[in-house]
Amino acid sequence: MKLPADIKPEQVTAIIDTREQTPLDLAPLRVEVGTLATGDYSVKGLEAFIAVERKSPEDLLCCVGRERQRFDREVQRLLAFPCRALVVSAGWRYFERGEWRGNVTPQMAIGSLMGWVAMGLPVVMAESHERAGQMVSRLLFIAARRRWREIRQLAMHVGAEVEAAT
Repeated sequence: MKLPADIKPEQVTAIIDTREQTPLDLAPLRVEVGTLATGDYSVKGLEAFIAVERKSPEDLLCCVGRERQRFDREVQRLLAFPCRALVVSAGWRYFERGEWRGNVTPQMAIGSLMGWVAMGLPVVMAESHERAGQMVSRLLFIAARRRWREIRQLAMHVGAEVEAAT
């Protein structure tokens, strides 16, 4: 059996968690809604390999403040995935300016983001909800393509060994 050399974005199906309240536009990927144990986005068939958590700026401030312990547990689960990321639909300047109400200071917000990066969780500051969708779509596709290439390489290697043995 000959495997295609590569996959196209339209062949990848993204999974959006059922709890995601404002889903991102992940075009050109196909999309299904499903329950994910960790994160808001993954790829069908690779749910144990990739997890992406998406946060609006308001959600992130809650995760730095009153929901910190819950989100720290989420970060620990994300760290178990070979491919993982936190995608924030705001930029660094939003958090530097600190123009929100509440007890979270800009130093707390930026310190938390940098702390998560130091733990091994990539943080993507996407600037907007629309750009977050573009970034998550691209990340999911790149991770799926990388996995496809690994599997294809393995299949070719095994196929060559079987052929040599016969």
